[in-house]
Amino acid sequence: MFRMFALRLAAALAAGLLAAAPMRAGPLDDLVALDVLDGGMTERGTYQAALRLTLSDGWKTYWRAPGEAGIPPQIDWRGSRNLRAVQITWPAPHVFDQGGVRTIGYERQMVLPVEITPEIPGQPVRLKGEIAFGLCKDVCIPGELRFDQALDARAGRNPAIAAALAQRPFSAREAGVRASVCHLTPTPDGIRVEAHITMPSAGGNEIAVIEPADPALWAEEPRVTRRGDTLIASAELVHGAGGAYALDRSQLRITVLGRDHAVDIRGCAAG
Repeated sequence: MFRMFALRLAAALAAGLLAAAPMRAGPLDDLVALDVLDGGMTERGTYQAALRLTLSDGWKTYWRAPGEAGIPPQIDWRGSRNLRAVQITWPAPHVFDQGGVRTIGYERQMVLPVEITPEIPGQPVRLKGEIAFGLCKDVCIPGELRFDQALDARAGRNPAIAAALAQRPFSAREAGVRASVCHLTPTPDGIRVEAHITMPSAGGNEIAVIEPADPALWAEEPRVTRRGDTLIASAELVHGAGGAYALDRSQLRITVLGRDHAVDIRGCAAG
């Protein structure tokens, strides 16, 4: 159903991290619960809501860029009514080490705020669809859960949504990023990106994630070093179908995860 979800699932199975084929709601009842949080209508005429996965003790789920063996959540909004656009805000995730494999995600719960632009302003919105995700403890399993809820335009501020929005990464401007330059070098399998980001430390052992806009491109786990006020993140990007491709630096998304905060950097200059 979800092509990229299937590709991630295959990679995780090959890595020996997953223990079962996708399971729907019944087998997952004791491990995870899904509900839709309602935050009412905004001043812009959009609806504020969130999808919340509540996990059993010790279980984790993944971020949108989950690491080399993880499965990112994939959301299918088909079935929704009066929905023109959906904007997801991803709270800053945690970094986990599982048997020497680094993954990125959330523990206990994942709250994904979604801002809904209706097709017909002022008319009711119904969210209906399915979310596919990975769930991990000692082993990992993929799952799929359905949701169906009419949004209430009169609902008040939801504390859980507000908390998740407050946990978003800083923008480049908020984090004091002064420059972001990417050097591109061809490799036998793709292109190596070396990003030089001039910014204050995010604290502790910083980790970087490089995301290309093209979903057909796969990025390896970046190697990160620091030279004074410059963070250097290097990763190879490979096309899923193999062969050469063009890479637009302005469409790269680089997230720096540190002990104190996370930083979301959109695009980089040529260098």
